[in-house]
Amino acid sequence: MDLHLRGKRAVVTGASKGIGRGVARALAAEGVDVVVAARSEAQLSAEADQIAADFGVSATAVPCDLSTPAGRAALVEVIDGGPLDIVVNNAGAIPGGSLDEVDDQAWREGWDLKVFGYVNLTRALLPRLIEQGSGVVLNVIGSAADRPNAGYIAGAAGNSALVGFTKAIGAESIRSGVRALAVNPGLIVTDRMTDLLRRRAESEYGDPNRWEEMIPTDPAAGTVEQVADVVAFLVSDRASHVNAVALTIDGGAAAR
Repeated sequence: MDLHLRGKRAVVTGASKGIGRGVARALAAEGVDVVVAARSEAQLSAEADQIAADFGVSATAVPCDLSTPAGRAALVEVIDGGPLDIVVNNAGAIPGGSLDEVDDQAWREGWDLKVFGYVNLTRALLPRLIEQGSGVVLNVIGSAADRPNAGYIAGAAGNSALVGFTKAIGAESIRSGVRALAVNPGLIVTDRMTDLLRRRAESEYGDPNRWEEMIPTDPAAGTVEQVADVVAFLVSDRASHVNAVALTIDGGAAAR
């Protein structure tokens, strides 16, 4: 299926590894020029070079900290140097832990990058999309919005807030031809999954090294590619009537 994405330009945050990297590669495979952002300069630059070599598209690396105004400004400055069709907010990892385990600083730092990072980058770029009358904002959030867990309290609250934010933006922006939607990945095989399962293993077994015992098998954990392919479809014209929703990608776990 031709997704009609060739020649478009996208920005993908948190693109040095995991789901962000997978999304950038999936879009590039469809002929999309990408601007990739993350805090890890060496890893991000290497990924951008590899994307350009593998898919023959333009891939620009912007190392920046999107939890800060200066970081967001640096990314916006690069984006303003060319067209913009797709914004994928993905940067950020809210720390795991219960209400008494996540202190104020950790909670705020996690939200500054993921929650306010998404909000503020959207605030910076959405007016441009609205003015041109086209574009898509897609937020990669997380299934803790569907299945709030006291052991991941900061993430459950932050993800729920971002789902509400996405739906509210999309309900209005569609009047100007701009869609806003989200995906909520469940447990996906990434470094982030390992970190969360190590914390759960420590809490339940007293031994973080038993994290592999926490990997579910029914349904099994998903892959980065499974999420990235869905994102590529959703930001394409093939999904032009999908808006102001959050699609959960977890093999059905949230329904149990």
